[in-house]
Amino acid sequence: MKVPGFITPNTLTVTRILLIPFGVYTLFYDGGSNSTYQLISYAIFFTLGMTDIVDGRWARHSNKITPLGTFLDPVADKALIGAAMISLSILDRFPWWITILILTREIGITLFRLLVIKNGVIPASKGGKIKTLMQNFGVGFFILPLPAWLDWFKYGFISVAIILTITSAYDYLRSWYSKR
Repeated sequence: MKVPGFITPNTLTVTRILLIPFGVYTLFYDGGSNSTYQLISYAIFFTLGMTDIVDGRWARHSNKITPLGTFLDPVADKALIGAAMISLSILDRFPWWITILILTREIGITLFRLLVIKNGVIPASKGGKIKTLMQNFGVGFFILPLPAWLDWFKYGFISVAIILTITSAYDYLRSWYSKR
């Protein structure tokens, strides 16, 4: 299938950012307790998360990696996970301390990457990519209307995401420091 020329990996990234409010809207619909809309919200967030994989692979395979895309892709990731976590925390379905911990790391590393950009963009590490995937799945399980007996599963998954969030931040800083 031939893709029209005006659609690029960056187009997908920008579209991903623009569609985040729809996921938030459906999460809050009917006071956040409507299980049908929770499923719709999960489908939106899941699709946007998977689009992250598509645009990255497409950019690499078609040699369309751009400085704008290199910058916007992680911003879209942070906006997606941040919108979901903040929304869930407001709805009292996700612990605020996890939201604050993850967003502090994400914003901190993003600012760090911007500060050291004169030395070239620090590309996302494999650990950082796995961290993003685990965060998306971990938070996604809090979006779903799962029964209480599966709380161990949700918290187990998000615990792994928290560990990866902290260790990948350390890896970014260590990698930068060793190249100075």
